[in-house]
Amino acid sequence: MANFFSPPAAKPLIAADKIDAEYRKMRLKVFLGAFFGYAAYYLVRKNLSLAAPGMIADGLLDKESAGFAMAGIPIAYAFSKFLMGSLSDHSDARKFLVVGLIIASSVMAAVGLIPFSTSIAVNGGILFAFMLLVGWLSGMGWPPCGRIMAHWFSQNERSFKMSVWNCSHNVGGGSLGLLVSAGVVCFAAMGISESWRAAFIFPSVVAILFAAFCWWTLRDTPESCGLPPIEEYRQDFTSRKAAEGEENVIPFRRLFVDYVFKNHLLWMIAIANVFAYFIRYGISDWSPTYLQDMQIMTPAQSRVAFSLFEYAGIPGTIICGWLSSRFFEGRCAPVNVIYMVMVLLGVLLYWQADVVAALIGGEQAIVGVVYVALALIGFAVYGPIALIGIQALSFVPKNAAGTAAGFVGLFGYLLGDAVLSKIVVGQIAGSSLGWGITFWLFVGACVVATIICAVTWRKEKQMMQMRINMHN
Repeated sequence: MANFFSPPAAKPLIAADKIDAEYRKMRLKVFLGAFFGYAAYYLVRKNLSLAAPGMIADGLLDKESAGFAMAGIPIAYAFSKFLMGSLSDHSDARKFLVVGLIIASSVMAAVGLIPFSTSIAVNGGILFAFMLLVGWLSGMGWPPCGRIMAHWFSQNERSFKMSVWNCSHNVGGGSLGLLVSAGVVCFAAMGISESWRAAFIFPSVVAILFAAFCWWTLRDTPESCGLPPIEEYRQDFTSRKAAEGEENVIPFRRLFVDYVFKNHLLWMIAIANVFAYFIRYGISDWSPTYLQDMQIMTPAQSRVAFSLFEYAGIPGTIICGWLSSRFFEGRCAPVNVIYMVMVLLGVLLYWQADVVAALIGGEQAIVGVVYVALALIGFAVYGPIALIGIQALSFVPKNAAGTAAGFVGLFGYLLGDAVLSKIVVGQIAGSSLGWGITFWLFVGACVVATIICAVTWRKEKQMMQMRINMHN
């Protein structure tokens, strides 16, 4: 197995007059492969969120067990991302991504074939185990894509290319809702009564088709295709010089304790990330259940709303990055504050959609109000999630960047996603407290995240000015 995943050997250089044309062709292919490959991983991530309303209606789950089961993915993913990142550095990115996607898709499809029991507790436990496995396999998606982007795109172009590539998870997450709707139609045409099974099976089949596309497009490194390294091709040696001249090896214990654990600014950023993830996943993952439970939308309409949330994040993230660079010299805190205020407005509109609808057009307007609210939240929440991770890097030395990013990300996935958005929301929504308390939690999370971002505003500006003065 180790030999199967080993990186391919370098091939002899092709003729010099063919290098430019071949490089252009291969860079487009590998970018498309990495983009749609990572998007496909999101076709087998949130399937249970879309299947849960039907399973609850059939008496197979309740909100508490659904939330517990959904927590399996972020719990496993948070740890898998660390380990898989290390393994992918010594593996063929093409094989690593494709094999992981095929296995993850097969496991998710298998969930749609399970003959569930009459015990809600047993079903919740079975689903948790499957989601745990899918979450672990999902960790095989990002690391090979990062390896591909590093080998095929040089330092001075990588930030823009990565920002475009980063939209792939929104494309995948948004497409999931539409694919589930298509699967439900197909299952209905075949006379299958448990249409919620389509949420697991149909997107998984599509993801496997994308795995075949990735096998055709992806290649590990330029050298494995008979091409020179990207630094030579683009005459951009900035990243290599920085690595040799500036980076020092620091023992992990000292690096973590001195630069991460004792860094109070990083702790603040990590807490802000917890609440940002809580809002992101708490709103999106529970939107089908909430909208159908409150009889606001039909199942088909709720899936469209789910997709709108994800698709709106694409322009939101790009504009957020542009605002930071254009008006705030690359500082993240000001834009995070602006965007979190928009998230708060979106959450309030989503919560009080019936009141707003009554004011502007009667009950028939509520569907449109919900669409607008979810699109606004999706547009605004993904920007701070991206910039909070970037901001964390500015609060630590360059040597500790990877550890700081992992620390902040671990908080987001474990506490914000797994604990708060899955388990806590499931427990509260399924109790006598209901959805009202859940929305109060969302509002509180928006306020706390906004305050933390505002507190770091001045400190971020001071640190940037300090670096400028030292350089001069």
